[in-house]
Amino acid sequence: MTKEWLPPEEFAATLPKAAVFGAVFFTDDEDRPVQLRATYSSIHPWQWPGGVAEPGERPWETAVRECREETGLLVPGPPRLLAAVFGLPGADWPLNTVGFVFDGGRLDAARLAGVRLDPDEHDDVRALSVPDWRDLMPARDHARLEAVMEARRTGVPAYFDTWDWES
Repeated sequence: MTKEWLPPEEFAATLPKAAVFGAVFFTDDEDRPVQLRATYSSIHPWQWPGGVAEPGERPWETAVRECREETGLLVPGPPRLLAAVFGLPGADWPLNTVGFVFDGGRLDAARLAGVRLDPDEHDDVRALSVPDWRDLMPARDHARLEAVMEARRTGVPAYFDTWDWES
């Protein structure tokens, strides 16, 4: 059987499309996860600094840029991957979601107090224990938080592939 290959642009049109994001995960000096409360999302109210990649931008660059824009914090690197996150599209979002969560380290009290939130995106920053986050976020967000904490503890990046949008 002879296969006829499609030109690259035609083949690319048949592939699933994805939005790519980069995020930075911090804990405070008591190893409690630090999260920001979103002003624009009741579905995912507590988030890590991060966002969707701009054209030509790599996930680490996205994470660093978004963190600086959303908190004023500079993340020097080098990148240390904590998790790869994947979600299928749904009724509210037409694309797959592919994300990378990087370790930003620990924030001492002075750095945490110095966080400058972008009020168009976030209105609160908190550091709470993992169990204390449970009632403040959807179950799958909390499962992702637990996976990232385990990755931080073990040094083995998490693969979290249940970040699907609701159908």
